Amino acid sequence: MNIHEYQGKQLFRDAGLTVQDGVHCTTVEQALAAYDALGGNVVAVKSQIHAGGRGKGSLYNPESGDLVMEGGVKIAFSREDVENYAQNILGNILVTKQTGADGKMVSNLYVEGGCKIAHEYYLAILVDREEKMPLIMASCEGGVDIEEVAEETPEAIFKVHVDPSVGLLPEQAEGLADSLGLTGTAIDSFVQNISGLFDLFVSKDCAMVEINPMVRTEDNQIVLLDAKVGFDDNALFRHPDIVELRDLSEEEPTEVRAKAAGLSYVKLDGNIGCLVNGAGLAMATMDVIKLYGGEPANFLDVGGGANEEQVTTAFGIIMEDPNVKGILVNIFGGIMRCDIIARGVIAATQALALEDPLVVRLVGTNFEEGRRILAESGLNIHTAETLGEGAQMIVELVGGGSQ
Repeated sequence: MNIHEYQGKQLFRDAGLTVQDGVHCTTVEQALAAYDALGGNVVAVKSQIHAGGRGKGSLYNPESGDLVMEGGVKIAFSREDVENYAQNILGNILVTKQTGADGKMVSNLYVEGGCKIAHEYYLAILVDREEKMPLIMASCEGGVDIEEVAEETPEAIFKVHVDPSVGLLPEQAEGLADSLGLTGTAIDSFVQNISGLFDLFVSKDCAMVEINPMVRTEDNQIVLLDAKVGFDDNALFRHPDIVELRDLSEEEPTEVRAKAAGLSYVKLDGNIGCLVNGAGLAMATMDVIKLYGGEPANFLDVGGGANEEQVTTAFGIIMEDPNVKGILVNIFGGIMRCDIIARGVIAATQALALEDPLVVRLVGTNFEEGRRILAESGLNIHTAETLGEGAQMIVELVGGGSQ
C-alpha cells in the first residue's frame, strides 16, 4: 500500500524527522490560505499522486487532452504564482514516467515552505529480498532519476545492509554520512534523520521509503524534502492507523473490488484472461501463455478455498477489461474441489453471457467429476489435460498474442 507525500511527511514529522512545514490542500482557495499561513515567502506547490517523476511530468486537460502545464511540482514566489499553479494542477491529468500514458487525475496538493538548498541527495530504505534484510541506498546525485544514476554511474550509489536483529549501528550511519561527503553539523543532522527513518521503516512495516531529494541547507542541516512511502500489505492488520491513509482513488478500481471479494488481481496489458488458484501456479500459467506466443491480461489468484460466487466475481472482473479476447482457467484442486470450480465456471459463463473462447484445465480433487460437468453443460467450453495444452489452445483461439 502506498500513501501520498503529505501523509508521509506527517509520519516523518511525528517521528521527529526534519521536514519543512506544509499544508495539504484540495482547492485553490486552500492553497492560497496555505501560502499565507506559511509566511508568504517561497513555497513549493506539489501535485499529490501515487507515482514518481512528478516534477518532470506534464499536466493535461482531462476533457480536451490539451497540454496545460509542464511540471507537476512548481516553485512559487508569490500569491499569484500559487493561484496559477494550483489552478493548472488540480483537476487535471498528470503524466509521468511512472504513470503510463493515461496518467493520473490530481485531486490533492501539498504546499510546502521553501528552504535554502546547498546540495541535493538521494536516500532510500527498502527490503533486499536476496539478502533478506533492509538495504539503505544513498547518493550525492539527488533530485534526478536514480535509475539513470544506477545505470550510468553505479559507483555513485552507496549501499548499507542492516541486520534486522541488531538495527542500524551508529558507525553505519556515520559511514554513510562520510560517503556523502557531509561535514560538521550536517553529519549529526544526517545520523539523527537516518536513524529515525530506519526506526520508522521497521516499526511501520514499510516496504520502501524513498526521499528524492534529501537536502543539505545553507546552514548545514539535513532536510527531507520528499516522502515516498510504501507498506507491506501483509502487515497492514497491525497498523489500522496506516490503513486509514489509503486513497482508493489512486488504485485500479477492479483491483480494489477484487480484494474486497477475497481475490488477488493485477491488471496487465495482454488479451488472455487468467483465472488460477495459487500465486505460484498463476505466475507459471502466465509464463506458459507467453511461451506459446500469447500475452496474459491479468494475474488473478482465487485462493485455495474459492466458492461458486467468487468464481463468478472473478470472471466478471476479468471481462471488464476490454482487451480480453479469451480466458484460461487453470485449477489444481487440493483443498479446492474441481467439481465446485466447474459449477462456478458454468454459472459465470451463463450469468455473463460469455462469448469469448474459454479453456479450462482441471487437475486434482474431483477433477473427473469437474470435467464431466463441463462436458455435459452444452456450453462452448474447451478442456485441456495439461497446462501446456491449455495455453497453446487459448493462444490459438484468440488468434495469437496481444493485438
